[in-house]
Amino acid sequence: MKKRKRSWGKLLGQLALILCAVAALFPVLFMVTHSFFSGSEITESYGALSGSGEMRFHLIPDRATLESWAEVFLLSPSYLMKFWSSMLLALGTVAGQVIVSAVSGYGFAKFRFPLRRVLYFTVVILMMMPVQVLMVSQYPVLQKLGLLGSYWALIIPGAFGAFGIFLITQVYSYIPDELLEAAKIDGASHLQILLRIVVPCSKMGIASLVVLSFIDNWNLVEQPIVFLKNTWQYPLSVFLSQINESRLDVAFVCGVLAILPTALLYLFMKDALVSGIENASLK
Repeated sequence: MKKRKRSWGKLLGQLALILCAVAALFPVLFMVTHSFFSGSEITESYGALSGSGEMRFHLIPDRATLESWAEVFLLSPSYLMKFWSSMLLALGTVAGQVIVSAVSGYGFAKFRFPLRRVLYFTVVILMMMPVQVLMVSQYPVLQKLGLLGSYWALIIPGAFGAFGIFLITQVYSYIPDELLEAAKIDGASHLQILLRIVVPCSKMGIASLVVLSFIDNWNLVEQPIVFLKNTWQYPLSVFLSQINESRLDVAFVCGVLAILPTALLYLFMKDALVSGIENASLK
């Protein structure tokens, strides 16, 4: 009797997980299939979105077409420019955040200095604050530095993100102090210890930071709108946030395009992501 109850409980649990997976993946499937709809079919099916007509929901196009894909990749280069702008911003910010977090995390994890706990607590507080609050103080600073209107206005604040410092500090805390003391006895400088011992021992944690930072900066919306002056500088994420002002057929293709980098990054680095987060959270 108990075995039968356990088998039913296991079956219900698996069914619940399958339903959750379907619900999570359905928007992706919807976007991929609708990227092959023609513009006229989307207008006919979803005219109710603009307040007129009835909505006819369906996943399979009446006539599959590559018109929207041709529009994005061949006829209108502005969409691909937005994609590469997103890539430039995300990769530049990730590179800066890895460098800043690697150095700052080493200081917080392996040095004892006055006000260390206060400064680290400040980092934690900044990590929990909404990005909109931080933008209020960032704007006048960036304006004073003459960076408004350039991609540096997005890359520099992102490079000093509090989450990266917090994560890498936790990862570095696992490295035994005895290992670093032995390196100092052998005459290694702090820079050599960081580059040859600490960073190689923390590859999984740094890889998890790369994945999480890329995803976060790939999806910027508020910062580009506030800090960039020209709309042609906007990344793909801003275009997708303004879907009501654009063609739906093109927006579906751009949505698929926006998914690809993060999906590929996760597929290749998912083990490092899980391992890095586990190591940082068990301390």
